[in-house]
Amino acid sequence: MPPDARRVLVARSLRAFGDGYVAVLLPVHLAGLGLGAFAIGAISTATLLGSALLTIVFGHVAHRLRRRDALVAAGALMAATGAGFALVGGFWPLLVIAFVGTINPSSGDVSVFQPIENTVLAETVAADRRTAIFARYAFTGAVAVAAGALAAGSVDWLAPFVARDTTIKALFALYGVFGLANLALYWRLSAKAEHSSGKPAAPLGPSRLHVYKLAALFSIDSFAGGFMVNSLLALWLFQRFGLDVATAGQIFFAMGAASAVSYFAAVPLSRRFGLINTMVFTHLPANAFMVLAAFAPNLWSTFALLVLRSLLSQMDVPARTSYIMATVTPEERPAAASLAAVPRSLAAAVAPLLSGGLLGLSTFGWPLVIGGGLKIAYDLLLLRAFSHVKPPEESR
Repeated sequence: MPPDARRVLVARSLRAFGDGYVAVLLPVHLAGLGLGAFAIGAISTATLLGSALLTIVFGHVAHRLRRRDALVAAGALMAATGAGFALVGGFWPLLVIAFVGTINPSSGDVSVFQPIENTVLAETVAADRRTAIFARYAFTGAVAVAAGALAAGSVDWLAPFVARDTTIKALFALYGVFGLANLALYWRLSAKAEHSSGKPAAPLGPSRLHVYKLAALFSIDSFAGGFMVNSLLALWLFQRFGLDVATAGQIFFAMGAASAVSYFAAVPLSRRFGLINTMVFTHLPANAFMVLAAFAPNLWSTFALLVLRSLLSQMDVPARTSYIMATVTPEERPAAASLAAVPRSLAAAVAPLLSGGLLGLSTFGWPLVIGGGLKIAYDLLLLRAFSHVKPPEESR
């Protein structure tokens, strides 16, 4: 693997480890500050909305920026975000920090890091290895998120020796340290990480309509996913089953491990059946499991359905990224990666506020039912719109 790709994967794993425990601890931390479910949903919305707006800015100027410089700046922002959550306690200051920072309440990477890292990886490998490198990228993130979720249990494990709020603040500070580590790794990126096709990088041109149509469909998927970001899924588990933090962390560890196992299956499946078919026909049953989890009568059946969902739900991630990179020109990749992510982030930002409101009214899993149903609709629309649009390597 090229050195720049290794740096991306190491940086992603550190960031994902922080994301894993932050997603579990965020509702615990905010509830400890006296905030209710609606306020927790509002802060989760602010994190996603801020990330979306930052990605919009990057999408419009990506062709003018060095990728190394953008990633270094994002690492500095992550460090400042961790420090802010460790030191600040009021709702409005935290809302502002959530909006401008990189805190991630979900299991996936929704920050400005992702589109830049995707373009770096696409630049470092041959076309026939593109899906495989994105599968490895997704696998690395999933394993680290799972380990981070398990580490959230340290709040309970250390409770006899250290106050819970002290441990939580220390973990947010550690998240900031991971931001500094990302900064250091990206400071060492070589010139090979930059655009190298011989033509200057450009904003979207011939691929504009194609990317906009994809982005519109992805926004449906992300809006649906916003109903069940990990922080709010954890809140639902806390409310419905009265779980402690350690048990919730173990559940999210199992879900993350199941997702990690699934990523590499996307590579042979996409080669055999195509990228779009892989995205759709692994996603459909996963979303059915999510809907069923809302009706599960006890914790064990809920846990089983969530793990089954995780085994299938993320296979579309490397396939989706590879599809975008393969169906636009190399010069358009930075802009395409960012602008395809923007509507997704904006749509996902709205749903946690609604989900928090629903959880404030009832412990029934309405967010799971609504989110899962919308995702099923997205799968069918994607299949109808793009099953005939194949990347060059599938057309041969």
